[in-house]
Amino acid sequence: MAHALIKGETGEWEIVIGMEVHAQVIANSKLFSGASTQFGAEPNSQVSLVDAAMPGMLPVLNAHVVEQAVRTGLGLNSKINNRSVFARKNYFYADLPQGYQISQFEDPIVGLGKIEIDLPDGTTKEIGITRLHLEQDAGKSMHDQHPSKSFVDLNRSGCALMEIVSEPDIRGPEEAAAYLSKLRMILRYLGTCDGNMDEGSMRADVNVSVRRPGGELGTRAEIKNVNSVKAVQMAIDYEVQRQIEILEDGGKIVQETRLWDPSRNETRSMRGKEDAHDYRYFPDPDLLPLVISNDYIEDIRKTLPELPDEKKHRFMNNFGLSLYDSSVLIAERPRADYYEAVANDRDAKLAANWVINELLGALNKDDKHITQSPITAEQLGGLITLISDNTISGKIAKDVFAEMYSSGKDAATIVDEKGLKQVTDTGAIEAVIDEVIAENPDNVAAYKGGKDKLFGFFVGQTMKKTGGKANPGIVNEILRKKLND
Repeated sequence: MAHALIKGETGEWEIVIGMEVHAQVIANSKLFSGASTQFGAEPNSQVSLVDAAMPGMLPVLNAHVVEQAVRTGLGLNSKINNRSVFARKNYFYADLPQGYQISQFEDPIVGLGKIEIDLPDGTTKEIGITRLHLEQDAGKSMHDQHPSKSFVDLNRSGCALMEIVSEPDIRGPEEAAAYLSKLRMILRYLGTCDGNMDEGSMRADVNVSVRRPGGELGTRAEIKNVNSVKAVQMAIDYEVQRQIEILEDGGKIVQETRLWDPSRNETRSMRGKEDAHDYRYFPDPDLLPLVISNDYIEDIRKTLPELPDEKKHRFMNNFGLSLYDSSVLIAERPRADYYEAVANDRDAKLAANWVINELLGALNKDDKHITQSPITAEQLGGLITLISDNTISGKIAKDVFAEMYSSGKDAATIVDEKGLKQVTDTGAIEAVIDEVIAENPDNVAAYKGGKDKLFGFFVGQTMKKTGGKANPGIVNEILRKKLND
């Protein structure tokens, strides 16, 4: 696919983006302490002596978090490093009690990998993963609780984060949105991060630069802590325009950290961008290097679920679905499972249409998740069977679906109760058609005189007389024969 180029006053520009996504690991306790990680607790109610950095407290590595990081690395088709090292990243901030953050620097737990993203134009693209490393989260400063003081909540302090760093392979806001959405999808399938950006359990730092097509990489600005897919797109749009205007006016881009301000839809300068040497990284003296065996890695690999892209390609190959339909159906694991149960031994394309257009449409309108669907997969499958074996027409099926959605009854029950079975008896249909033809001699003459469009009128009249129950295929066939005689 051609890279999206932006037209400026002085020619074209290419956008280059790399992302660092911080994903909070699903674990009951923190990276180096036994304190709870439950979201929404009272401020400072989940803080152990380790998290508060009391003197003499020693970190103890959470084995479950290591397993979750390896699991994620495998899900990102990445190399798992047998040896990794925890380092101290030194900086001062009010919500960082230790005065340093335990992270990984030169030797991360996960190395190079790649994921496939699905773009709106129906193409796919590979985005490289540079690394995934484990680190502890900082606390949270709150500036809106008091007119003249700031408060600090240390509940998040020490929570385990995976920082997933991409290669600068992303070329515009649409690709960035597709990347973030796919990454979140993979983490949710794996059960390693819930991906709830609104709760802060997944946040993105977006590095944006522009250059002339194919030229040297430009100076990048980093937009910190963007917390929704839409905000990422808007922040990139704004930042790209800002940088192009500066460069076209003969200015220079400053390497800095910026914040996205959603109320004003703009990025604002926060501070000059630090380089690694500013943090004075060194191996944490309280933690041994983490060594994991190939057997340990393979044992985890055996427990991986089928991942979104594998599922997508299987739906396309086995069920003959389009890339678009497959992408919609795999967006969440429960949705993909629901669809498979509906499609089981039935017309898979018809099943996809009903799940995507009718069911997801109705659920979205009611703001419901697929797990809250009033129609079970088995029930929807029953409706598909009735359409496929011509018991009911597609048109009547929509009415049956609406009734199923509101009442929770099976399709077959509704069809029986309301007498909606399709009429496939050719004799009965023929008798109705004869009536329609006899009642409309003028239209018959006009049709035979070349007004082909009147054919639809005859079909409509026949369906009306049969209460919509006549099999449309049979109606068309008999009508054509009679009117063309």
